[in-house]
Amino acid sequence: MENSSLNHSIRVKDILHITGGKLLVGNEEETCISFCRDSRQIKKGDIYLGIQGTEINGSIYFKEAFEKGAKGAILQEIDIPQEERQKYANQFIIIVENTIEAMQKIATYKRSLYEIPVIAITGSVGKTSTKDMVASVVNEKYRTLKTQGNYNNHIGVPLTIFQLKDHQAMVIELGMNHLGEIRQLTNIAKPTVAVITNIGTAHIGNLGSRENILKAKLEILEGLPSNGFVVINNDNDLLHKWYLENKEKYHIITYGIEKDSDYMAEKIKETEKGSSYVLKQTGQEIKVPVGGKHFVLNSLCAIAVGSIFHIPMEKMKKGIAKFELTEKRMDVEVLKNNITLIKDYYNANYDSMKAALEYLGSLQGKRKIAVLGDMLELGSYAKELHQKVGQEVVKNHIDVLITVGKEAQQIAEIAKQEIKDVILCHSNEEAIEKIQQIKQEKDCILLKASNGMHFGEIAEKLQNEN
Repeated sequence: MENSSLNHSIRVKDILHITGGKLLVGNEEETCISFCRDSRQIKKGDIYLGIQGTEINGSIYFKEAFEKGAKGAILQEIDIPQEERQKYANQFIIIVENTIEAMQKIATYKRSLYEIPVIAITGSVGKTSTKDMVASVVNEKYRTLKTQGNYNNHIGVPLTIFQLKDHQAMVIELGMNHLGEIRQLTNIAKPTVAVITNIGTAHIGNLGSRENILKAKLEILEGLPSNGFVVINNDNDLLHKWYLENKEKYHIITYGIEKDSDYMAEKIKETEKGSSYVLKQTGQEIKVPVGGKHFVLNSLCAIAVGSIFHIPMEKMKKGIAKFELTEKRMDVEVLKNNITLIKDYYNANYDSMKAALEYLGSLQGKRKIAVLGDMLELGSYAKELHQKVGQEVVKNHIDVLITVGKEAQQIAEIAKQEIKDVILCHSNEEAIEKIQQIKQEKDCILLKASNGMHFGEIAEKLQNEN
């Protein structure tokens, strides 16, 4: 499928019109293809975006950006004397009231130039890994742009859209901490397919209840056209309830393992190297290269999305088999002495902790060590949800629990009622020391915590011993 819009270029005059900005110097006919917000990473021909941070106005670095080859800059709150402007006669400088708002307006315009499938993904947990798998499947038919890393907020979404060139599809991740944020992002991205992976407890400290989290995630539908598709995880209690109440209103496609859905997995087999299952609707075997039932759900989601675009099943199976996870999310590595290290510390909430512990618990014939740190941004729910993680530690028959952090002590308090080997640590250094003391050949070690706990330090130390 080729883009029906032949001209995707944006000119300086378009930016001036879209943003209401003022051209200090430069040519209105100049084309703007690539944008960069970091003056240290500028490449020749980029447009530098001077973003106002909490402490520093990035606009002050425009000279450095020009020295590195930027052909233009969009800046705010900076005074450039008339005599100095002449130095940049071969480049252009646009002054706007707010660079972030200008980025969002430019991205909205750029998105409007492309008549392509856009799959937007949100959810409390699993957004990034689902995005990676969906993109791998869609890429089997269309040249697909996907969100890099966790560029899923009010800055990251525009930066992703700026990467659109000759792509035929886009898979974009939408994140949020508060009500209203997804509404803004979906109206920039204008998805043709909206995916909601689940409604859990991430950011419940900000939103107050899972019902409010559902409300925030459902804002994604506001950017969807009337003929758009909604793809949901039907096993999630709140999404299932919403589906039953709204199945006549939207074109909804469901996937699941437990509840009767359009795309279902049965006869699931799990190993530490991955899993396989039978797709109930077709009887075909699907192989997933990463272990854990949540990745089975991710693959079902990818099949549901792929089916919308009539991607042949063999191509979808190929896309699932070769998908690559974004770093720090359920990354499995075998160290010296056949020790399996599971790194999953980009973020953490109850739902992702539960999924990671279920995966660890499913591994056969190995001693299972869970190194768990604080889950952040839970507000008044912190104690209750950390205690629930403790129950999951017990339920999944974890052999050794090591906790790091004040909140994670609640995990230990519950777990030690049933588990003999529970170790409380106050720092990553202490945890590293304990792991080194107790680790044995063929152990399986899970590292799971919020990103702010810096568990990468623990992983790096263990890997360096290899």
